[in-house]
Amino acid sequence: MRPSEALERHRDEVRAIVKRFGADNPRLFGSVARGEDVEGSDIDILVDLPADGSYRQVFRIEDAISELLRCKVEVYPADNPHSRFYERIADDLRPI
Repeated sequence: MRPSEALERHRDEVRAIVKRFGADNPRLFGSVARGEDVEGSDIDILVDLPADGSYRQVFRIEDAISELLRCKVEVYPADNPHSRFYERIADDLRPI
């Protein structure tokens, strides 16, 4: 199964996981966002963390979503919208 198919089946649960760990506004980028994912692709997610947020939250979100969807998930905090990283992914961003 492609990761995008698993995500589509569990979209509400993924949003609930993000919220449960104190983050907000989950957005896809990468192959899943572009509709180019294949079986074995990972899911790349950008989230907004509160000002006092930590990477511990990011890792917990990754683990919980990976377990739910049974695929590799990479979660990134949107801590600097002016960074080169953000500029490179901006066109791909799609809300979950």
